[in-house]
Amino acid sequence: MGKKGMLLVGHGSKLPYNKELIETTAKLIAKKTDEYLVKPGFMSLNTPTVEEQLEAFRKEDIEMLVVVPLFLARGVHINQDIPELLGLPEGGRKGTFRLNGKTVPLVYASPIGSDPLLAELMLKNASDAVAELKH
Repeated sequence: MGKKGMLLVGHGSKLPYNKELIETTAKLIAKKTDEYLVKPGFMSLNTPTVEEQLEAFRKEDIEMLVVVPLFLARGVHINQDIPELLGLPEGGRKGTFRLNGKTVPLVYASPIGSDPLLAELMLKNASDAVAELKH
């Protein structure tokens, strides 16, 4: 079975930390699994753009493309802009992606949302902050 492509979508920012966070997260995902070929893309202000990375994936040998937004909540980018770039109707989550003369499935993941892992991360961050006070 071949690899899946994962386009990790970030918002983009004038501040360099935002781009670094998305790129580092993409590298961390790639280190955790061989299942995905991971590429970061940005909605605005940073490159590579989502459109550029979609084109880059057209040259890859993948069996499916999963688009994963690294956003906490639904907003205009999640509900309208990204689906439009993917050729999906508003609210659509499944489609197809053309590459190398073939068509593969495309699936659009949800934003992070209210996830127990997010609560765990916030508890970790709180503990880290409290530990800093003790030093």
